[in-house]
Amino acid sequence: MTEQPSSTTEQTRAKVTIPKLLQMKAEGKKATWITAYDFPTAQFVDQAGIDMILVGDSVGNNVLGFTNPIPVTMDQMISHASAVTRGSKYAFVIGDMPFMSYQASNEDAIRNAGRFLKEALCDAVKLEGGANMADRVRAISQMGIPVMGHLGLTPQSESAMGGLRVQARTAESAKKLLDDALALQEAGAFAILVEAIPGRVAQIVHRKLTIPVYGIGAGPYVDGQLLIFHDLFGLFQAYRPSFSKRYADVGKMIVDGLSQYATEVREGVFPAREHTFTIKKEELDRLNEIVS
Repeated sequence: MTEQPSSTTEQTRAKVTIPKLLQMKAEGKKATWITAYDFPTAQFVDQAGIDMILVGDSVGNNVLGFTNPIPVTMDQMISHASAVTRGSKYAFVIGDMPFMSYQASNEDAIRNAGRFLKEALCDAVKLEGGANMADRVRAISQMGIPVMGHLGLTPQSESAMGGLRVQARTAESAKKLLDDALALQEAGAFAILVEAIPGRVAQIVHRKLTIPVYGIGAGPYVDGQLLIFHDLFGLFQAYRPSFSKRYADVGKMIVDGLSQYATEVREGVFPAREHTFTIKKEELDRLNEIVS
């Protein structure tokens, strides 16, 4: 028998919204944030009470088998984001704008951001870039589409950065990151994600901004934490970021389960009697007469 959430929980729990996130910041309550790329994962996230979901272009690495997120298309993102919003009733769902879906023009940025809300039913979008992308942020937000900025290590710029490296480790680069964050805030971003920067730099950014600042690999001095679902559970085997933590080795459990399944099939253990449908004896006798 499947266990259902209690009616009390269902009645008292509300969908997370931007006002709720702002309230959490004002009250000093940390927001929880995780990636999800499909319907069942989104259901698990809801059941765990996580506040936000990022449908990240990291789907390219973690699900689609690319070595980086660059090849991911808008249509792929819409497909995955749609599955997530069908699975989540409560989390605030953010669609990650893939490479070249917003860089070329404000018109592209508005059109593609709008697709996340109209077609995938996301609550907001996220894009990478600093002051150079402030005009895109302004254009999107002026259309009534909530947009989050992303600074520090920005995976779509991995080649230009010379690899996936910690950012803002000098006073000058940290000051530029702060200036970028302020520019995005002024342009209308409702929040900023900072990735792979020193914790104390993130603390300064957090102190200087009025909008929520979330971190992934950016230390504890921010308004909430994001991690990649596949890193938490050992589902991505190529590498694990040093800033991540594995909470369960689900990847090993899957391999062990598959190995046991294969062994039982080869040895005739599965399917057993309880896994096999039956037919009444008289019907089986009639069938044998018909086919004999």
